[in-house]
Amino acid sequence: MSALFEDFDEIGELAEALDDPSPGARIMAVMELADSADPAAIPHLARAIADAVAGVRKQAAQALTDFDGPDTAAALVGALTDSDPAVIDAAAISLKELKDPAAGDAILPHLDATDTLKLTACLAGIKELRRAEAMGPAINALQHSDTGVRIEAVGVIGWLQDEGSLPALRDAATDDDTQVRRTALAALGFSKSEHAEATLIKGLSDAAWMVREAAAETLAKAGGGLCVSHLRSALADEFWQVRVKAVRSLGKLGATEAAVEIAPMMDLSIPNLRKECAAVLGEMAVVETLPYLEKYVDDPDPDVRKNVRWAMGRIAA
Repeated sequence: MSALFEDFDEIGELAEALDDPSPGARIMAVMELADSADPAAIPHLARAIADAVAGVRKQAAQALTDFDGPDTAAALVGALTDSDPAVIDAAAISLKELKDPAAGDAILPHLDATDTLKLTACLAGIKELRRAEAMGPAINALQHSDTGVRIEAVGVIGWLQDEGSLPALRDAATDDDTQVRRTALAALGFSKSEHAEATLIKGLSDAAWMVREAAAETLAKAGGGLCVSHLRSALADEFWQVRVKAVRSLGKLGATEAAVEIAPMMDLSIPNLRKECAAVLGEMAVVETLPYLEKYVDDPDPDVRKNVRWAMGRIAA
C-alpha cells in the first residue's frame, strides 16, 4: 500500500467536515461517520449533537444508534434536553435501541429527571438492560402524572422479573390509564405467585377490552389451577381479540376440558378466531371436536384451511 493511502485518516477528514459552514455538508459528514462503523467516530458524533443547526443534531442523534458504549449513551442523554422536539425524539429512539449493558452507567443517574421527556426516554433506554439499580426509581415513577412515564416504569419493573416488585405491579394494574393497566398485567407473566394470578383473573373483568386481552394472554404464563375456569368464561367475551387470547392460553395450559366450548366457536364469522380455534383443537386432539372441524376443511380462508386439516390429522393419528 502506498504512503499516500497509509497516511489517509478518514475519520479525521470527516471530523474536519463537521466545521464546514454548510449545514448540508455537516449532515453528510455525520452520515459518513455513521457509515464508517468506527468507534473513533463517537466523539465526533457527540460533538455534532451539539451543532447550531437542529437538522445536524437530529442526524447525529440518529447516527449514534449504530454505536455502543457509555459515551454514546451520555451524548444521547444530553440531547434529551434539546430545544428541538425532533432532536429529542431522535435521541429517545436511539437510546431505546441501545442494548449495550455499559450504557446503563450513563443512564442510571438520570432516572430522577424532572423533565418528562427525558425521564420517559431514560426509562425506555434502561429497560432491556435489566439493571437492578433501576427498580427503585421505576417504582417511584409509577406515581408520575405522565402516562408515558408510568408505562415505561412498568416496563422496567417487568423486565427485572423480581418477585419483590409484585405489589407495585398489582397497584399499576389498577391505574386509571388503560395502557398502564395493560402493560402491568403483561409484566406479571414472570410470576407464578397466587397474588399475580389473582390480579390477572381480576383483569379479565376490566372495562377495557385491551386489558382483558392482556390478562387472557398472560394467564398462560403465570396462571395456576384457578385460571382455567376464568379463561373458559372469557371465551364468551364480546371482543373476539380477547376470545383469541383465551383460546390460545387454554391450549398452552393443556385444558382439554375446554375443547367442547372452543369447538362451537368454529362457526363464528371471524377468520382469525377460527384459525386459532382450529390450531388449539389440533393440540388438544379431542375426538368429539372432529365434526366441527370437518365443516371447515374447505374454509375460504387459507390459514383456517391449513389449521383445520392439520388438526384433523392430529386427531386421526
